[in-house]
Amino acid sequence: MRFEQTKLDGVLLMAPEPFRDERGLFTRTFDVEIFDRQLGDGASAKFTQDSQSRSVQGVVRGLHGRSGAGEAKLVRCAHGAVFDVVIDARRSSPTFGSYETFLLDDVDFRHLFIPAGFLHGFQALTPVADVCYRIDRPHNPSEDIGVTPFDPDLAMPWPQPVSTISERDARSGSWKELVSRLM
Repeated sequence: MRFEQTKLDGVLLMAPEPFRDERGLFTRTFDVEIFDRQLGDGASAKFTQDSQSRSVQGVVRGLHGRSGAGEAKLVRCAHGAVFDVVIDARRSSPTFGSYETFLLDDVDFRHLFIPAGFLHGFQALTPVADVCYRIDRPHNPSEDIGVTPFDPDLAMPWPQPVSTISERDARSGSWKELVSRLM
């Protein structure tokens, strides 16, 4: 497995190296020993929950995060393709307020490690897209935070027309409102 540091402090792009033959392919999507070595400094993956979402083309989910201690996650697209977005919401970070986008799909099997303190969202680019999340602590809805994916200050470059978005995501506040709450 190859690891690449992204432009966002602490976000890692992981690229498995699938074995392909006439039967199809085999790939390891996670190995705790390899992952912990990459994190270094005695850090360890302490993932406690796996979840999966299925979205149809054009759906946008996000931009979500957690308050308090936050939530680290490992995200991959198991079927289809998504335009994935990560925004640094850590006030003390050198990349605070910056975002980066990624293509995650079932061809390259790349996935992202997103440390606590980031907002995350995606748009489904294929007729069906399954996204798998591995998180480091149980979900607590009272800690949910978010920013509308249509915030003009972020000007997120969604690559396709948005077909569907949840009412909650559409009503999420602006980036400026979230920043004022983070102070």
